[in-house]
Amino acid sequence: MNIYVSGSLAYDRIMDFPGRFSDHILPDKIHVLNVCFNVNGLAEKFGGTAGNIAYNLAMLKEKPLILASAGKDFSHYEAWLKENGLSLEGIRVIPEEFTAGAYITTDRGDNQITGFNPGAMRYPSGFSIPDSGQGAIGILSPGNIEDMLTYSREFKAKQIAFIFDPGQTTSAMSGKQVLEILTGCDIFISNDYELEMVLRMTGMTKSDLLAQTKRAIITTLAENGSLLATHEKEVRIPAVPPRQVVDPTGAGDAYRAGLIKGLVSGRPLDTSARMGATCASFAVECKGTQEHRYTPETFWARHHAFFDGKDS
Repeated sequence: MNIYVSGSLAYDRIMDFPGRFSDHILPDKIHVLNVCFNVNGLAEKFGGTAGNIAYNLAMLKEKPLILASAGKDFSHYEAWLKENGLSLEGIRVIPEEFTAGAYITTDRGDNQITGFNPGAMRYPSGFSIPDSGQGAIGILSPGNIEDMLTYSREFKAKQIAFIFDPGQTTSAMSGKQVLEILTGCDIFISNDYELEMVLRMTGMTKSDLLAQTKRAIITTLAENGSLLATHEKEVRIPAVPPRQVVDPTGAGDAYRAGLIKGLVSGRPLDTSARMGATCASFAVECKGTQEHRYTPETFWARHHAFFDGKDS
């Protein structure tokens, strides 16, 4: 089955400050702030919603097509995608821009200062979905808003089932745009905060939103698991315990990959959501969104151990 993953590709450049930001910021001079933080080196990690989802799907032996834009510094990321068996066909390279980048500095108190350069993400990926949508599924994850609107229209016109995941782009969209994409999607997925934002933006209730989807609303609740609401019932999906919690960043994207794997395998929605929870448990065990590793065998071993073998 063809899997289209629309979203972002980005470099996460992570720096650690050995002190505390508060010791170097004078409250009475905040209006003329001019500070420099000397950091203990820099680590570059691969990230972006589309990259993260595709990476997890690749470990589950799927070959999704990434629909995103990258920049002139893409070669390092390109080699990584190839190493993981992922196609570059849907990636547009913008030679005059840098690939989107997050520059994250964390102090000893786990306070963070982040600068984000959207770079090439400002440009739509411009991929044309083939006319035959039979046997395909898509996900619209946070990225270029024009892409999200365009691909949602193409998916609907070509009868391709798709998941709408506005995530961090929710605040950058209008209620009208969100509602246009959501209407006719198969699944709307967000965390509880983003869901509340969408309810306020659209002036609708959760029941109203659910009526606009074909199948379900999934709300992720961090360590409290997730809630699957279909037109018939609500099912609480517990979080799968990881071996250790190192970094929760990327767990949401891993959840979406497990969910998609379940759907393309023909499994029920509740089973697919549980698969998402299992994927997420691996992601939080490493620092970075594409640092964890699992095989289908280790995935299913953990999944069955927690869910008591009722999913197959």
